[in-house]
Amino acid sequence: MNAYIVRRLLLMLPTLLGILFVSFVVVQFAPGGPVERVIAQLSGADTGGTSRISGGGDFAQRAPGQVGAGADAVNSKYRGAQGLDPDFIKKLEKQFGFDKPAPERFFLMVWNFARFDFGQSYFRDVSVLQLMKEKLPVSISLGLWLTLISYLISIPLGIRKAVKDGTRFDTWTSGIIIIGYAIPGFLFAILLIILFAGGSFLNWFPLRGLTSDGWSQFPWYWKIIDYFWHITLPLLSMALGAFATMTLLTKNSFLDEIRKQYVMTARAKGCSERQVLYGHIFRNAMLIVVAGFPGAFVHAFISGSLLIETIFSLDGLGLLGFESILNRDYPVVFGTLYIYSLIGLVMNLISDLTYMWIDPRIDFAAREV
Repeated sequence: MNAYIVRRLLLMLPTLLGILFVSFVVVQFAPGGPVERVIAQLSGADTGGTSRISGGGDFAQRAPGQVGAGADAVNSKYRGAQGLDPDFIKKLEKQFGFDKPAPERFFLMVWNFARFDFGQSYFRDVSVLQLMKEKLPVSISLGLWLTLISYLISIPLGIRKAVKDGTRFDTWTSGIIIIGYAIPGFLFAILLIILFAGGSFLNWFPLRGLTSDGWSQFPWYWKIIDYFWHITLPLLSMALGAFATMTLLTKNSFLDEIRKQYVMTARAKGCSERQVLYGHIFRNAMLIVVAGFPGAFVHAFISGSLLIETIFSLDGLGLLGFESILNRDYPVVFGTLYIYSLIGLVMNLISDLTYMWIDPRIDFAAREV
């Protein structure tokens, strides 16, 4: 067991390195960059990037002293840099670390990330780690509640569908599940906003944030009510299709156990259907469902948060990563990517260990990794 865990942990290193390498190479060929963002801001051509972030105007405030009307025009590798002082461009490159060759920047990033040193945000006067600490609770909150809700719906519904396999109940619930899975979460979120958040009909729920202004001054019971009032629409949007896979997985797992010989033996001994279902089938059938909890949480935490956080203005890691990509804030982009990847790899290991803990017959250590 210990040897298997060590091997898995060691395999995480090249996996993380590969993810960072591929992402770093893609960024090198992507159009635009932080230097171009600042140049566009100076020239007034920035349409949204850094202009939306507080602190993004540090260089813009120094523009009058850096852009000289009588300066000789220089050819620059940066679009829109004509007319800017070459020394100012060099200062920008040094500020963002682009005065070093790409291989040196990559290995420096890997060395810093190995020590969880993600550096400073380009356009915010705060460290990347501090930014992620501030945003992480929102994303974790959404992920935990979504996973809990999907399990509370999926397990009873999946068991019921297995017991009623082939009946009208199984047919129409399957239709509802397929439709819910097919509707994009962001589209359903927009529909909920239109219907219930002051769009064209009702104004029952807030449109942004997880808490109201002055939340810290509320009584404890009103804090709880206010929190769930804000999180209702985002969770509904994310949960629409989240329980579909788990429901079908639960159903198929129970169906597979129902057809086994030990179930027929239990019935032959005179056990009631309830005793057979919950006394014999349940533990074996729930193995794959319970062990899949870490993976389900990662899926909810990573996959479901980006668009929903953006639509509902929830200040979590998803929205942070999205804005950082738009603004070419590379330390934040790579920092969030690193954390997402690390959490995913660790949760996959926990999933495998959970399988082994629930059913000792499963031994991943006996196979080649």
